[in-house]
Amino acid sequence: MDTVADDLVLERTAETQTSAPAKQSRAKRLLPILLAAAVLGGTGVWLHGRGKESTDDAFVEGRVASVAPRVAAAVKAVHVTDNQQVKAGDVLVELDDRDYVVRVKLARADVAAAQATLHGARTQSAVKEVAVASDLSVAQGGIAQANAASGSSHAGIDQANADVQAAEVRANHAHSELERATQLLGSGAYTQLEFDSRRAVDAEAAAGLAQAKARLVSARANAQNSMGAIESARGKLLAARTGPEQVEAAKAQVELAEARLAQTEAALEQAELNLSYTKILAPVDGVVSRRNVEVGQLVSPERPLFALVPQADVWVVANYKEDQLADMREGQAVEVEVDAYPGRHFEGHVESFAAGTGSRFSLLPPDNASGNFTKVVQRVPVLIRLQDPGSVPLRPGMSVEAVVHTR
Repeated sequence: MDTVADDLVLERTAETQTSAPAKQSRAKRLLPILLAAAVLGGTGVWLHGRGKESTDDAFVEGRVASVAPRVAAAVKAVHVTDNQQVKAGDVLVELDDRDYVVRVKLARADVAAAQATLHGARTQSAVKEVAVASDLSVAQGGIAQANAASGSSHAGIDQANADVQAAEVRANHAHSELERATQLLGSGAYTQLEFDSRRAVDAEAAAGLAQAKARLVSARANAQNSMGAIESARGKLLAARTGPEQVEAAKAQVELAEARLAQTEAALEQAELNLSYTKILAPVDGVVSRRNVEVGQLVSPERPLFALVPQADVWVVANYKEDQLADMREGQAVEVEVDAYPGRHFEGHVESFAAGTGSRFSLLPPDNASGNFTKVVQRVPVLIRLQDPGSVPLRPGMSVEAVVHTR
């Protein structure tokens, strides 16, 4: 039995000594294969990543329209709720419009008054033009008439002087005849009847002289009056010659009335606009967010009531490291995956690059000239435009992983 056991031990020892070199030989043959596989795998990974720049510091961006009232008033009705889809032009909120209705009525009354004033000014201007022309003609005629009257008055004076001289001759002759008749009456050469006749002639001649002198006084007075008439006519002519200035003044009143009318019409338009602003409309299609208004609340232009987020107009902003931008260009293809839709890829392209890094436009930009300096790789926002953003709901702020194909 011991002999048999010893034989078995010897056989196993011989087999072990025989298999050890065989295993070493197989390991030597497998090592190059494994090294080649590792190199090929690493090369495949390098080739797969070559020509691509990726980042997960990216998100969906979109426009947010802030809706605020344009006039101050109390809220009468609210027609939307949070997260409600609305169309451009939909009435979101109605404000109390009674004050603005009154203002529109007052503005319309002002416009009517201004129109009446303008009509009166235009009428006065037209009348003034006609009156000025008429006054000038009348004044010129008055001058001619006064000159004619003055000439007639002077002729009347000459005639009156001649009449006075003739009357004096007749009066002197009649008085001489009366004196001679008085002497002859005493001698009996004249009868009483002839004497009375001579005395009557003398009285008549005296009266004629007095009348001629009176006419002379009247003619001189008429001459004085005609001189006054000439001066008056000259004054009227001077006044009439200011007619163009009066017409210009009337036209200026018309222009002033027209300006006043334009002013009141503008005030009416503004009042009507303010009245229309009491209905707050949706400026764009979108979803109502951050509703901050209730019925009865007093609102004013400086306080927004809603935020409207359009769902169709979205894009991606990817913040790439500055050392990833060397081969990136506008127009390069981009593959985007949104965290909300895993496994789904969106196609797009690089539209533009920001003018500076994100830190440069932050609230407190870094100042590397002060204190200790630690180099930090900066990121530059890259705008990526998607080809079909409306295929699924993409909301601003969603996380994104973007891969830019640089080759």
